[in-house]
Amino acid sequence: MDASELQPISQFIKAQAPFDTLTAAALERCCKSLTVGYYSKASAIVPLDETHPQLYIVRSGAFEVRDDDGELVDRLGEGDYFGFLSLLSGEKVSNRVQILEDGLVYHLDPDTFNYLRGENRHFDRFFNRAFAKRLRHQGRFKAKELATTSRVNTLMSKHPLVIDSNSTVGEAAQKMRLARVSSVLVIDNHQLVGILTDRDLRNRVLAEGLDGHLPVHQAMTTRPKTLTSSSLVFEAMLLMSEHSIHHLPIVDEGKPIGIITSTDILRGQSSQPLLLIGEIERQDTVESLISVSKQIPLLLQNLISADARAEEIGRVLTSVTDALTRRLIVLNQQLLGEAPMAFCWLAFGSQGRQDQAACSDQDNGLLLAHEPDEAAAAYFEALSKSVCAGLDLCGYVYCPGEIMAQNPQWRLTLKQWQHKFETWVNTPEPKALMHASIFFDMRPVYGPSSLFNDLQDTVLANTKGNDIFLAGMAGNALTESPPLGFFKKFVLERDGREVKGIDLKHKGNALINDIARVYALSAGIKEVNTAKRIRELMELNIINRKDALNLADAHEFIAHMRLSNQGYQDKHSQEITNYLKPQHLSSLVRHQLKDAFKVVHDAQSGIKIKFTRSF
Repeated sequence: MDASELQPISQFIKAQAPFDTLTAAALERCCKSLTVGYYSKASAIVPLDETHPQLYIVRSGAFEVRDDDGELVDRLGEGDYFGFLSLLSGEKVSNRVQILEDGLVYHLDPDTFNYLRGENRHFDRFFNRAFAKRLRHQGRFKAKELATTSRVNTLMSKHPLVIDSNSTVGEAAQKMRLARVSSVLVIDNHQLVGILTDRDLRNRVLAEGLDGHLPVHQAMTTRPKTLTSSSLVFEAMLLMSEHSIHHLPIVDEGKPIGIITSTDILRGQSSQPLLLIGEIERQDTVESLISVSKQIPLLLQNLISADARAEEIGRVLTSVTDALTRRLIVLNQQLLGEAPMAFCWLAFGSQGRQDQAACSDQDNGLLLAHEPDEAAAAYFEALSKSVCAGLDLCGYVYCPGEIMAQNPQWRLTLKQWQHKFETWVNTPEPKALMHASIFFDMRPVYGPSSLFNDLQDTVLANTKGNDIFLAGMAGNALTESPPLGFFKKFVLERDGREVKGIDLKHKGNALINDIARVYALSAGIKEVNTAKRIRELMELNIINRKDALNLADAHEFIAHMRLSNQGYQDKHSQEITNYLKPQHLSSLVRHQLKDAFKVVHDAQSGIKIKFTRSF
């Protein structure tokens, strides 16, 4: 390598810590020993030689370091290093380095690396500290093995006891005794049809004076609550708590692959969110409930610190909001008396989608079984005003647009709600479409699910294949665009003050919510969570796999950036907002954020072509 080739390498290297502390002679030796590698994104993985560790210095491009389990360890851009763990520990290379963007990387051989460590104390200390930080960083990602963010497949029994539905309860009891378990899964043609537990044997066989010849299908619990293996342990705990059950079959693609019990969960670590929800459910006054709710910001900080996925954080935070709402309803009913009719408390917007973040306001409504008389109307007015006031005091501020159950406009009977949605669908005017972005993401928080299902079935029957309405919805989803201008530069906005930033909510996640909603309503999909909508759209081949995965990744990345930014704001006693200052971002994160916004832009082009071209 001649002097002209060496100069740009030397200029780059000596500008990087800790190479900036080397003597001129050591720096020259270092640069002369470097080799250059070009890594193409098409290759996917950097080919690391386990027998020949090197220090890799990123000159350009973008990379991700992942461990044996595929967990993210670090993201790397210009001026970052990898490979030093093996050089310092002497252990074989175990991490994989994925190529996100074509890049140039300088290679430093182990002899020169060790020479520089011996020659320069600052150089040696830098990489030893980097080594310790990487181990801590990996430990932080491994901290996902908490009940809040770990999966049920980490705790479940993977070889569940099963029995055919035509077997007798006597045979089932013998199997359970031999296996020393308290339940058996009942199958028919390899599909789960029920579960038989000790409690079922007591209540449905012995207590009824029946003998062991009774067929299992007559004693079992039919249509048991189930989860998939990728579900959170937290979700299993919550489901058990809500339905007073102790056994949950784990089902993938219709086939039972495991079972998780309350005993399994007790063996694992208890979860802070579940403890908080349990504390909420134990409060017997609104005042004490308000006091408990002050723990929610700390819960958010803990989840962000554990580097939980944004989708998981949203579900956990929303579960806490749901628990607060239900407890407020129960406490106020204790004061007002029993409700005069069946009703559902509806959650809309972010609570409906289960993707709440910090500074969420209220979006809710009341669904009544039938027309109330004067006394019933007064009861539900008092109940809804008290619950909304309680939520406000718990940190969920009143909706600026008055979309709350305390507003009589959103306290309606089933027929009135059905008529309201039919009007929005059949007369897709601008205001109706604005409402659609909030009300079509709805979920029941309290009350009979059958009442809600009647409403949702009517709504989806009206939207599925309704070209005029869907064209209007798509057009409404295109009124805003991702914050990218010419040359892929970020378009900044003021956050109500003089501070300029990127609006991650309204110019990022909200646009993806809009896109997923249009597709879901067009197909009659009941799911309202955006990530789950995208997955279902992919499974139905409504969105092709590549585009769906890109959109899901963009949604998760932007949401993660939003939550991380809010965690930073809270930690530094700043006002919690959705605005991110791009000057705080590394070049790698800038690149990733621009790519995510480009995915949103392309997805918007897709719904424009699919839903608006005929209008």
